[in-house]
Amino acid sequence: MKYKRILLKLSGESMAGTSGQGFDTAMLALYANEIKMAVESGTQVAIVLGGGNIFRGLKGNNIGTDRVQGDYMGMLATVINSLALQSALQSVGVKSKVLSGLAVDPIAERVSGPKAISSLEKGEVVILAGGTGNPFFTTDTAAALRSIEIHADVLLKGTRVDGVYTADPEKDPTATKFSKLTFDEAYSKSLNIMDLTAFTLCSENKMPVIVFDVHKAGNLQKILSGNNCGTLIYA
Repeated sequence: MKYKRILLKLSGESMAGTSGQGFDTAMLALYANEIKMAVESGTQVAIVLGGGNIFRGLKGNNIGTDRVQGDYMGMLATVINSLALQSALQSVGVKSKVLSGLAVDPIAERVSGPKAISSLEKGEVVILAGGTGNPFFTTDTAAALRSIEIHADVLLKGTRVDGVYTADPEKDPTATKFSKLTFDEAYSKSLNIMDLTAFTLCSENKMPVIVFDVHKAGNLQKILSGNNCGTLIYA
């Protein structure tokens, strides 16, 4: 395997499948099986999930919720998603541990780099819930922070498209895909890969990012084997 330890970022919306909210059992099963293959190949896997299928902090403004309160609601949504994925992993025989940036005893222990690394080295999948534990930060930023904290080899951003394009390929049929580009190139081209805080954290700490289509079975294994079926962003 090319990568010994990865941080896999999955959006909450992707867990909902085509319904847009809640959980799609087929999608959870797909993720569980892809992660199982990664673990069986010897890769240490940490995961950060979004919460958009349940509640996104910024949406709170539309219902009169304070931004801070909304962000905490969004963080709790990621805890629910993390428990759902943990259940899916258990169903296929994969041991996992949920650690949280928020205090949610007895559901999950508080996250720390050494604690996460210890579990990874025991062969457990570590699901890092609760975002950063602070309002005003996205789960992309949480993924960037945690990837650095656990000394991951790469941050894998699973999306519904197979990489980074010159424009949104779902809207512009003339959009062309990048196989790789530097952080500086991505910034100068104003490519919307992740929020600026997350992007800067990865750039400054030389944490490579691969954007790939997580919905296609086998793609995760291809990337772990060194086959770049997405877009690599590097320092």
